[in-house]
Formats: sequence, C-alpha cells, structure tokens
Amino acid sequence: MKAVTRRTKTIQGRYDRGASFYDLGCLLVERLLCYRWRQELWRRVRGPLVLEVGVGTGANFPYYPPGVEVVAVDFSPRMLEEARRKRRRAASPVHLALMNAQGLAFPDHVFDSVVATFTFCSVPYPRAGLRELKRVCKEKGQVLLLEHVLSQEPLLREVMNLLNPLVVRMGGQNINRDTPRNVRASGLRLTGEQDLLGDVVKLLEAIPPDS
Repeated sequence: MKAVTRRTKTIQGRYDRGASFYDLGCLLVERLLCYRWRQELWRRVRGPLVLEVGVGTGANFPYYPPGVEVVAVDFSPRMLEEARRKRRRAASPVHLALMNAQGLAFPDHVFDSVVATFTFCSVPYPRAGLRELKRVCKEKGQVLLLEHVLSQEPLLREVMNLLNPLVVRMGGQNINRDTPRNVRASGLRLTGEQDLLGDVVKLLEAIPPDS
C-alpha cells in the first residue's frame, strides 16, 4: 500500500504543478482534433446519472448532454480548482469531488454511464482503476473511454516504448498503455473499439460482464 500511495502522489504532484498552464499546453490539439472526439463520446452517453473520472480542468464541460447529472472527480487538487472556475461552462449540472480512480468512494452499481477521457494514461495502476469503473457502473450501464494507446505498428510501438520513461517523467502520462487489453483484464466486456487517429487514439465502449 505504501508503494501505491507513493507512486500515486508522484503523479498527482506533477499534475498539481502543471495545472495553471495545462489548458494552454493543450490548446492547439484541442482545437484541431480533440473537440470532435469529445463530441462523439458524449453523444453516446446515457443518463440520468453519469460519472466522469479524471475531469482535469473541465475540458468536457461544454460537451455534456442535456438531461443528465454528472459527478466529476479528479485526484489532483489543483486541476480540480481549475475545473471549479470553469463549472459555469458545463452544459448540465456537475458536482466536483477530489477522488482517486483507484478507490472511488461510491456504492456499487450507481451510475448509468461512466466516462473517462485521456485519463488512463496517467492512472498509476490502470487495471485497478478500471475495476473501480466496472464496480460503480450499473449492471445495464456503460463505460466510455477516449484514450491514446500503444500502437500495434511495430516501429511506432518500439518508439513509444522507448520514449515513455521520458514522457512520464516530464508530464505523468504514459504513451505506451495497452488500454483495450487492460479493459478486458479488468473484467469489463469491450463492445466497441473505434480508431480515431491511426491506432493511437481510440474510443472504447465497454459494459459490465453480466449485461
């Protein structure tokens, strides 16, 4: 448990330090690419009760669909502060909370949809986090993930693995996570895998195993 706490706090600290200029660093890619991917994901969300894990600074707020209520959590206090400043941009009611994806403080099977965007590149123990998403999702609910993942193209895969330690040290994100495999290993049933940028950015849909 001490190792888990230490590793999580290290990543949390990196996001805390970068929170004030995080949006600026993402501005170009958001305007060119990410907004379309976010629109597509949130178009598929079903309510009425939705959990967003890894809300960050609130990039998804404008894309929340009408008629839902969103609980949005993040493990970085500073990122959450930025999100609170932008809460008025949310298209639906949103409740913000400081929480770790690896230990969600919710009962079992309460959310109709569970959403995460570019989150599981940073969760220190992604399969533990995905098991938590499965736990809090209703038995007939859905899990939707927008993630950058490890390419299956041999040369690009090798480059991503080579650069990953440097990227993690600089920003906390892993660029070589095999998130589809992690989804399956968590016990969720992967029902959709849409390539959005080569095979490096994917929109993943999953459901609890007994759905």
